[in-house]
Amino acid sequence: MKRHDLNVWTVLFLVLLAGFFGAFLFYPVSFMLRRGFGLEGEFTLKYFSLLFASPLQREAFFNSLSIATLTVLFTSLLVLPLAHWLTRFQFAGRSLLTSLLLVPMIMPPFVGAIGLKQLLARYGSLNLFLMDLGLMDPAKPVDWLGAGGFWGVILLQVLNLYPILFLNVSAAMANVDPTLREAASNLGSTGWQLFRRVTLPLITPGWFAGAIIVWIWAFTDLGTPLIVGFSRVVPVQIFDAVNDLNTNPQGYSLVLVVLLLTMTLFLTSKRVLANKSYATIARGHTAGAEVHASGGQTALLWAAGAALLLVALTPHLTVIVSSLADRWFFTVLPEKWTAGHFGDVFGHGLTASSIRNSLFYASLSAFVDLILGVLIAWLLTRKKIPFAGVLDALAMLPLALPGLVLAFGYFAGFDVNEKQHPLLDGFLDPRTNPTFLLIVSYSVRRLPYIVRSAYAGFQQTSVTLEEASANLGASPLRTLRKITLPLVAANLVAGSILTFSFAMLEVSDSLILAQRDQFFPITKQIWQLMGRIDPSAPFVACALGVVGMGILVTSLLLAGKLMGKKMGQLFRA
Repeated sequence: MKRHDLNVWTVLFLVLLAGFFGAFLFYPVSFMLRRGFGLEGEFTLKYFSLLFASPLQREAFFNSLSIATLTVLFTSLLVLPLAHWLTRFQFAGRSLLTSLLLVPMIMPPFVGAIGLKQLLARYGSLNLFLMDLGLMDPAKPVDWLGAGGFWGVILLQVLNLYPILFLNVSAAMANVDPTLREAASNLGSTGWQLFRRVTLPLITPGWFAGAIIVWIWAFTDLGTPLIVGFSRVVPVQIFDAVNDLNTNPQGYSLVLVVLLLTMTLFLTSKRVLANKSYATIARGHTAGAEVHASGGQTALLWAAGAALLLVALTPHLTVIVSSLADRWFFTVLPEKWTAGHFGDVFGHGLTASSIRNSLFYASLSAFVDLILGVLIAWLLTRKKIPFAGVLDALAMLPLALPGLVLAFGYFAGFDVNEKQHPLLDGFLDPRTNPTFLLIVSYSVRRLPYIVRSAYAGFQQTSVTLEEASANLGASPLRTLRKITLPLVAANLVAGSILTFSFAMLEVSDSLILAQRDQFFPITKQIWQLMGRIDPSAPFVACALGVVGMGILVTSLLLAGKLMGKKMGQLFRA
């Protein structure tokens, strides 16, 4: 494909992108690096040694590592047979079932944790139901959440994150050359041996790419353990450390350890997979290897998929029930029902403003991502630029950079002093007004989605149309505006909707950066309501969560309709 030479616009765009990444990616990370080794110019490693000498911090690391690893393990055990069945068997409604199984991905675990707590608490709905049936001793209720919420966090992570791994593994299985399995079968391999020696090595890149994202997501998730009440994990310890930024460098040290761990894991996986070839000789047609399921097999597949979907969505369904409950105390279902909590959501100043704030932050962040995503994708596909690989890596870096770490860096790096920086106070200081930083943080976190969406659109658009426009005298910008962008509009709209929807219920950035109630987005307002003594506050929080889920589901379904199966490409490391 022909590429254009560098010109003044290309250089200007590169400078703009360098400034953006420098200010909002490298600066907060470098600031944390400086502070992590001591305050006021000192250089010491004692804070790291104190960090690991603390029993609390060691326990938090052990719990977070265990949660992330077990989440990947259980998710893999769930996804591998599921992906195998849905790619191996052809049956009525397979596409519909596959789409339905992706629904939990769009349901926020932060909101689902509220329902999970109501459902699985010692005297939650499940235990009370078993007590009513006489299957459980009321004096000895089962602790389904386990160890103060440890197993509850893992359960919710598995139910929310399995679609990400499912997308990657399904795509990898669909791309396996069926003749390789046939050859192995002819040589005597069957069942588990065939899967272990042929299929599993070939799908390893897809599994590994999804597993990395699931592991990092589970390790750095803040909202779920906060709601469940399991505080002895690294994300909650970082959240608590925000209050001591100027007096205790251990918060910085903790964040740097997390950053080092996640980045090392991400880069190592990239290097390992880049140096090992898993390509097949000839891809062939996978349709030829599909087996038509019998009526009994079809019913079994649908039953298994429906059961998984029901379990995965039950916490969110419980949130919906809670939003309509007038009184729900020591009963399986609410004693009284009301829609009044939704009136409180839209009628109360703070809850109503949180919806407006989230819509405003998410909309502007999607617009910023659209501009940056188009520029990056255009430069990578249409221009011959120096360090193109570096630009591509920077655009994808937020997939490996936890939002918790980035939010901590923003709060610490831009916590300016009014006497020293009077022009910046109120603009970049999160303690005064976090609006700008919330928009930027949402944008940086979701930039890879719009970049990949735009990149795919540019790749699928013939460059000859742009060359014809240039030959007729149109400038590069006019060609981009009149020719290229209309051709990739569906990709751009879908990517923008996706960035908007995920920003609507972003947790880590919202909880850390929003410090004043008039600037609270939906997730921070839910967290505040859940902590109030008022008995109706949790029900209002659930109603607010339902409103957020409604906006999220609507926007994601629209994005999925525009992108179709290509939506899964956005969740691959």
